Amino acid sequence: MGLDERGQEGAASAARREAAVRAAVRQQVVSARQPVVALLDVRRIRAAAGALRAAFAEVGGGAEILHAFAVKATPLVPVLRLLAAEGLGAEVASPGELALTRAAGVPAARTVLDSPAKTTAELREALAAGITVNVDSREELARLDALLEEAPSTSPVGLRINPQVGGGTIGALSTATATSKFGVALRDEGARAWLVEAYLRRPWLTRVHAHVGSQGCPLELMAAGVREVVELAEEVNRAHLAAGGQGRRIDTVDIGGGLPVNFASDDVAPTHRDYARLLAATVPALFDGRYGLVTEFGRSLLAKSGTILARVEYTKSAGGRRIAVTHAGAQVAVRTVFAPESWPLRVAVFDADGRPKHASPVAQDIAGPCCFAGDLAAVDRLLPRIEAGDHIALLDTGAYYFSHHYAYNTLPRPGVYGFAVHQQDVRFATVRPPQTVEELVAESGGGSHAGDLSALRRP
Repeated sequence: MGLDERGQEGAASAARREAAVRAAVRQQVVSARQPVVALLDVRRIRAAAGALRAAFAEVGGGAEILHAFAVKATPLVPVLRLLAAEGLGAEVASPGELALTRAAGVPAARTVLDSPAKTTAELREALAAGITVNVDSREELARLDALLEEAPSTSPVGLRINPQVGGGTIGALSTATATSKFGVALRDEGARAWLVEAYLRRPWLTRVHAHVGSQGCPLELMAAGVREVVELAEEVNRAHLAAGGQGRRIDTVDIGGGLPVNFASDDVAPTHRDYARLLAATVPALFDGRYGLVTEFGRSLLAKSGTILARVEYTKSAGGRRIAVTHAGAQVAVRTVFAPESWPLRVAVFDADGRPKHASPVAQDIAGPCCFAGDLAAVDRLLPRIEAGDHIALLDTGAYYFSHHYAYNTLPRPGVYGFAVHQQDVRFATVRPPQTVEELVAESGGGSHAGDLSALRRP
């Protein structure tokens, strides 16, 4: 996709979003009774999935490729089902994510299990189902040895490698640092020899996995990490042949995900095509047919499709600064509220009828509903003057935002709605209904457990 095409797609996406906001107000998807909702652009989700497949097919040289969506990014069953229909599998990191994946109908053969803390029960379940397992540590590998001796499995198995190539600008999301908690550290003393021997001793260990990081990591750093693990795979395969083996011991490389997202505009930059082409230039062995390939993208597929839309309940001023008090704060945008430098979000302002406001900008804070002073989605932001009854939209929030609710003040999870725009017609479909007060009470120990604590007696 060229620069002109990126701009055109961004403009088209913005136009659909504006139409959806107007329709959400008119159809009372967002209202005084439901003052904050999340919206997902179905067309943009499908386009992102198609662009990912096309990007890697373009350089893939016929390699077998599984694009496994990182469920942690947007753990919603209808979204996973939509992505599966678009040809994607699923990467899961917990029993809950696996359950969502199964509910969405994703086949076991297109599911990858990654987690640094897999229990014996989780491993046994995955091996019985034929799900791909990426082993995170030496101790986990020993646990797998025992399980496979107990009951052989058809599950593909790989080792997660930490290539230790360094971190990006967000430390918490940099997973290939010298001391990262993930994977087997490749550059530690004796590690490389141990890894080669581990593969040679286990005919069922046929994959290698690496995930360098996420937002804040440059593409060149990510590609460098992939190059390190492919070089390890080549070394293992040479040793396998030298020992009298046939073919390749490692036949598949899982490159993880981590493509960063541009939060400054509607444009997609970088694109999956940018990354695929860089990988083809940096690690040509990845695409010449000798290896199968797995990817695990999440944020880069869904972020641009999502919008959090909230009513403005009040406006006020303090110290000369205007403040818009809204229903969108830490409960839906926890990363932005607690780490605004790393996770700044664009804010769009709409009037009471859902029409964009274009008045001269005024410095304003966008405050959320949580009872702490730092619950601010934007600070000193130049925006059209906001009034009570208007609506604010937090953009690029389709991944790691409304699907990861922060339950401070017992605020309910918002409803999530997908939308499709055809000419002037906007239709909505429920992805997740809004959480009710009754569900909140039950979740907090109400109902049959309400009296259990009081019933305990001193010994």
